[in-house]
Amino acid sequence: MIRKRSTTMPAGRSLTFWAQWLAATSILILLLCALAVMKTGEVDTQYRMLSAFMLLGSVPAYSMMQVYHKYHGYVVGLGRLLAGWLVLLSGLMVIAFITKTSEMFSREVILTWIFAGFAAQACLYLPLHNLARRYQHKLQAARTSLIVGTGELALDLADKLTLEKKEPLIGLVAADDLPLPSDSMYPILGSLAHLRDLIATHRIRRLYIALPLTEAEKIEELYIDLLDSSVDVIWIPDLRSLILLNHSVSEIEGLPAIHLNESPLTSYPTAALSKAVLDRTVALIAIILLSPVLLGTAIAVKLSSPGPVLFKQKRHGWNGKIIKVWKFRSMRIHDDQEVKQASRDDPRITRVGQFIRRTSIDELPQLFNALQGRMSLVGPRPHAVAHNDYYTGKIDAYMARHRIKPGITGLAQISGYRGETETIDKMEKRVELDLAYINNWSLWLDIKILIKTPFTLLSKDIY
Repeated sequence: MIRKRSTTMPAGRSLTFWAQWLAATSILILLLCALAVMKTGEVDTQYRMLSAFMLLGSVPAYSMMQVYHKYHGYVVGLGRLLAGWLVLLSGLMVIAFITKTSEMFSREVILTWIFAGFAAQACLYLPLHNLARRYQHKLQAARTSLIVGTGELALDLADKLTLEKKEPLIGLVAADDLPLPSDSMYPILGSLAHLRDLIATHRIRRLYIALPLTEAEKIEELYIDLLDSSVDVIWIPDLRSLILLNHSVSEIEGLPAIHLNESPLTSYPTAALSKAVLDRTVALIAIILLSPVLLGTAIAVKLSSPGPVLFKQKRHGWNGKIIKVWKFRSMRIHDDQEVKQASRDDPRITRVGQFIRRTSIDELPQLFNALQGRMSLVGPRPHAVAHNDYYTGKIDAYMARHRIKPGITGLAQISGYRGETETIDKMEKRVELDLAYINNWSLWLDIKILIKTPFTLLSKDIY
């Protein structure tokens, strides 16, 4: 299914989001005011301003982290609530730092508000989320649906409606004279000749047209015929033969537009800015905390063999732009004309190089690449230009992995696809995961990958 890009939330989600947001922000403001009164006897101007900034900042922060999404379970929902709260607090701290107003606040009040505020939101989230899900289920129960089509697309749609959206599906309607599938778990209620009777008999509220593009004329006829029926008609275009990238549907001055291939960094500018802020902030903090390791490794590499401390290799970055990726040098200087991936027991690797590659310490200089904005903390791993030239044309949509900034770690790496890709099959799987990352990218996904990365650093596939 193609997601819809819009500047506003869909109606069902809007009601549940705004109701829960209003309750959460109200309790946060009341808590802050109560703490301020207990501390000073009144609510001073700085606390009123903090309440206003919190109110304004909570909408983009909580929307970006999808805090009140109706399909989240309680554990995931609380995790996203914590992430949204931390994003909001980070923004408020940046504003306080820039305006030099942090000293105006009582540390006791702010610290209590931070921890008690999240606890209050968490306690409020559970019953409100339960009510929101019940409300959504009630709406879905009244939204009986029917699918026109009996092919693979129709069956796939039926699975998604019944198993994921929990939408009451009455059955399928055959749109041709072809033999009906005998193993279908969904009833075939008739043909197009019976469609109006089926809509009236089963009180159908939503009709899905799941026919291939070759049936465009029939789709148009069916749509015109149903214009005077009190039923929502939704066309599901069959685009499964295409390799879609960050696909969505939008509207351009009244014209429907299907985005087949678009970079998440250009389609979601606000979220992309948040990703850039996260990259540079975490990279700077990591460089400061890891400075003893960086310095010690630089000395060890310099003493291990003649040559520079850093190895800088040209690789493709965002949108195919050539960048220089930094690593600690782990090999002896050699004159190989061909760019060759490191392999197990590679004689070019020094003893120090074996250790820093095994522990992934050799990748740490890429924190400076992230600080420069050339790389991201999370994204598809950049490959040497020669490797990209080799795989382009051999693997479908290989270069599409460059529609987002390359990363120090990524979905493929935490999924076990690290190290040498000596076969086409291994590289195909890595590209498949890279494209899955682009299609499902969010700031929350980046945070989860960063959390999981340390547990994969000692993989047996790293050498």
